[in-house]
Amino acid sequence: MMIEASLLIVFPCLVAYAATSDLFTMTIPNRVSLLLVAGFAALAPFVPLSLPDAGYHLLAGVCVFAVGFTLFACGWMGGGDVKVAAAIALWFGFSEPLFGFLFLSAVYGAVLTLALLLFRNKIPVLPGIASGQSWLVRLHDRNTGIPYGIALSLAALQVYPETVWFQALVAAS
Repeated sequence: MMIEASLLIVFPCLVAYAATSDLFTMTIPNRVSLLLVAGFAALAPFVPLSLPDAGYHLLAGVCVFAVGFTLFACGWMGGGDVKVAAAIALWFGFSEPLFGFLFLSAVYGAVLTLALLLFRNKIPVLPGIASGQSWLVRLHDRNTGIPYGIALSLAALQVYPETVWFQALVAAS
C-alpha cells in the first residue's frame, strides 16, 4: 500500500511543485530534481525495472541533460529547467512517454512563450493590485525569462499515466 501511494504521489507532487515554484519565483530549487532522482532510485525496485531497463532510464536522463545543457549554454533554457527535465526523463526512460513529454513540452513551451510575450507587450503597465504582486511583476518584466518549468510539468503530468510507474500502480489495484 505504501509503494502504491508513493507511485501516485512522489512524481506528480514534485513535478507540480517545480511548476509552481517556477511560476512564482522563476526558479526551480535543486532539491526538486534531487528528490525526483532519489524517488526514482527508491521506487525502481518495486516497479520492477530490470537492471538494463534502469540503465536505459539513466541514459535517457543523461541525454536530456546533455541537450538541455546545450540549450542552457545558448541562453535558451534555465538551469533549473534543464535539471528537472533530465530528472523527468530519468523516470520515463527511452519509451513513448519520453517522446510524448518532449513533444508536449515544446508545444506547451511555445504557447507559454507566446502568451507571455503577448502579456508583456499588450499590457504596458500592470493595473492596480496586480502591480503589488511580485511574482506577477516578475512575469511581466520583459527582461525576465520564461518559466519553462510550467510547460515541462504540464507535459510530464499529461504523459505520466502512460509510464511503467503508473501501469504498476494500476496493476497493483
